[in-house]
Amino acid sequence: MKDPASTPRPSAVPLRVLHVITRLIVGGAQENTVSSVIGLRLKPGLDVHLISGPTHGPEGTLEPVVQAVPGLLSIVPSLVRPVQPLQDLRALGALRRLFATERPDVVHTHSGKAGILGRIAARLAHVPVVIHTVHGPSFGPFQGNLANFSFRGAERFAARFTTHFVVVANAMTRQYLAAGIGRAEMFTRVFSGFDLDPFLSARPDAAIRAQLGLEPGHLVVGKIARLVPLKGHDDLLAAASGIVREVPQIRFLLVGDGPLRARFEAEVAARGLTQHFVFTGLVPPSRIPGLVGAMDLLIHLSRREGLPRALPQALAAGRPVIAYDCDGANEVCINGRTGFLVAQGNLTALRDRVRILGTDARLRKEFGQHGQAMVRECFPTQKMVDDLHALYLRLMANRATASQPSPFSPRS
Repeated sequence: MKDPASTPRPSAVPLRVLHVITRLIVGGAQENTVSSVIGLRLKPGLDVHLISGPTHGPEGTLEPVVQAVPGLLSIVPSLVRPVQPLQDLRALGALRRLFATERPDVVHTHSGKAGILGRIAARLAHVPVVIHTVHGPSFGPFQGNLANFSFRGAERFAARFTTHFVVVANAMTRQYLAAGIGRAEMFTRVFSGFDLDPFLSARPDAAIRAQLGLEPGHLVVGKIARLVPLKGHDDLLAAASGIVREVPQIRFLLVGDGPLRARFEAEVAARGLTQHFVFTGLVPPSRIPGLVGAMDLLIHLSRREGLPRALPQALAAGRPVIAYDCDGANEVCINGRTGFLVAQGNLTALRDRVRILGTDARLRKEFGQHGQAMVRECFPTQKMVDDLHALYLRLMANRATASQPSPFSPRS
């Protein structure tokens, strides 16, 4: 029986691309995926659709953004984030049937669960090209040995069905290769682009600051992250008292929500720091540029992140950054040029770097200008979309070339 993936596609038929993601919460990987599919849909010769599991909970949803584009989004109810073997088998079957019916040329997966099940289903459905984007590591020092063993094994298995990997930072390539996943030529870095204009035009807005209870003399240090483990809020709270003693006019603006909010608010109160912290709760992505404009600098202390989207967003607004040297952070937080890198967990260095930037307006401006220039070049949404489109065409061309018989092959 002839493999349907080897059947030549007529040149007039659009290239059919299906993206698959586990859920569409308000987060960097999800915003990247939504921007990608919407942008790719505008490319001539592409027919692009997005498949997601259901989205619910305190972290918000991007489903309305995608649903505003008719026919773009399909929901697979059995595709859920927790490991649930029976549900996972149902999701695998649903994806396989969907791929067999739709016959995509490219399946492009995102996130852990959708990445594993989507790639297996694509193989079972004989999809010609299968791509997986590594938005962040699924294994590493942030979790125990058993979890790392399981996730590495799953990624090695899924790599057998992967034509190519897209990574948001070169750090992901190094980690995957070190774990024995894929080969060097299978990885391409595509920075996670976003709409720069709202950030480039962001300015300090007295009205926004007043709404947040921020006064003109306050030094505003922002942090944009879901209130969940591994995002570094615990380290910030542990360092905050020392920072406040050295920079008493400082105010920490925490943008985001999540299951740990009540605990963080209680800890802030217990430390007597309530007046120094502002919790915005969940805000729509459209409000982020205005909030970044209200900041003087941004910190990002995540212990697990492919490339923190908040860093280039802040730099686009001309705000310097301080980040833990984790995963791909050092590819945008260039130490001593766009901000300061700090070793993970080094609270003494964190306090010192916040004090230096917080008390030196000239240095903040210099770092911000360097960062803004870099982001203008590397992070436009259109560049991300163009890079993905070029990758699809290259991989499809490689597939077509590989399926052609050699002119030196003996004829039967």
